[in-house]
Amino acid sequence: MTAIESPCILVCSIDMKTGYCFGCGRTRDEISGWLSMTPQERRDIMALLPARLETVERKPRRETRRTRMARERAEASR
Repeated sequence: MTAIESPCILVCSIDMKTGYCFGCGRTRDEISGWLSMTPQERRDIMALLPARLETVERKPRRETRRTRMARERAEASR
């Protein structure tokens, strides 16, 4: 079984102004349909996410699991 790449950072809350998730930048429909999308559809959406995240009203305040794991990997490789 192959792992499906996901932008989820476990900060699941939708910005009511933009309709984007504060954590990953996807819409509700994109989140719910993620597993049924083709790899290309997921890559196309992921390319849009950085710009979308710039438009949300607030940023996540806590360190997410993904951020913590990346930080710990970086610290371990020093």
